[in-house]
This record gives sequence, C-alpha cells and structure tokens, in this order.
Amino acid sequence: MRLLVTGGTGVLGRALRPLAEAAGHELAMPGHEELDLFDSTAVADAMRNVDGVLHLASRIRSLDQISDPDAWRENDRLRADASRILVHAAIDAGVAVYVQPTVTFVYPPDCQASEETPVGGVLPILRSALVAEQQTERFARSGGRGVVLRLGLLDGPGTWFDEPIGDFGATLHVSDAGRALLSALSLPSGIYNVCRDGERVSTRRFTRAAGWHPKH
Repeated sequence: MRLLVTGGTGVLGRALRPLAEAAGHELAMPGHEELDLFDSTAVADAMRNVDGVLHLASRIRSLDQISDPDAWRENDRLRADASRILVHAAIDAGVAVYVQPTVTFVYPPDCQASEETPVGGVLPILRSALVAEQQTERFARSGGRGVVLRLGLLDGPGTWFDEPIGDFGATLHVSDAGRALLSALSLPSGIYNVCRDGERVSTRRFTRAAGWHPKH
C-alpha cells in the first residue's frame, strides 16, 4: 500500500516506519515544512494515489502542563482541524483506510473499561481526541475503513518514560504501538483499545481482530 503518514518524525512515526517498510508499504511522510495540514488544497494534492492514511501528527506537552489549555492548542488543532481536512480529502480521493491513534485517558479513571464504556466529561485537552475519533467514524460511514486505536500511556525509547507508569492504569511500549498501527491497516472499522494485558482497560477486541497482544 502507498501510505500517507502525518507526524512521521514523531515517536509513533519512528516506531512505525521500519515495520511498514519491512512489510512492503510505500511511505510518504512529509514534515510540517513540506505539508501544511491546515491547507486543504495541499492536503488534497498529497492524497493523490494514496491507499491509506495514518494521522499521527501531534504536539504532546509534558504532564506538568496538563491543566494549561493554551499549551495544548496546537495539539488540539492537529487532532481536530487537521483530521477534518484529512478525512475530507481522503474521502474525495477514494482512500481505502484511515487510521487515527488517540488515548485511553478518555475513559473514566476509576473503572474497568472497554470500548463500550461511555466517555464524557473529559479534560479539555482531550476533547480534540474525541473530535478526531468522530472524523474517523465519518470516514467509515463514507465507505472506507476508519480505525481508531486508543493507546495506553507510551513508554520506551523517545517517550517520557523508560518503564511503564502503573498509576495510569493503561500503558504501552512504543514498539508495540508501532506494531498496532501496522495491524490497523487491515482491521475492520471501529475503535480498539491497545495497552498491556492485565490493566484496567480491556484489549480483547484488538487481540481478537489483530491476532496478537502487546509483548513488551
């Protein structure tokens, strides 16, 4: 497949790239200086001859800025505004699959959660993640495959943490996140939790559909 990957130089893009290339996919991974994700004409041009899109672009801030909405404004734009533009262009171009990673933090923090667990009352900095999920659903309604991966808190090379932080209840090694993104290209439309086994967020749907579970 020919894949358009936004945010290719970020931690998820770096984890995905060698796996996707080894699987025989052709990658277009333009940097922000090469593709303005808020320019609908430029995005439409970049979407030509593309089979799949992985929207990985983000501007994740440190945890000590979690209560400062202004610090997350660019991340919000990338998740919400850019996803609208990308999905519109992908639908017009007849792209087969659109993949959007978000986070398991959208679930209430004090319960066992699955994809059926209602979300709501999320922190302001997470509202754009739900908008991105809605855009992925819009892509699926158009006839393509729209896949959302709700990822646990990442650890490993290039992330904030060398080891999993158990207090968050859902964690994931970055290499397993890369494997999950690759698997998402062949999954049916829907939302899938991806985190380590035995945590409070269930990954049964992803394990059944992808045929594997995180190994780190």
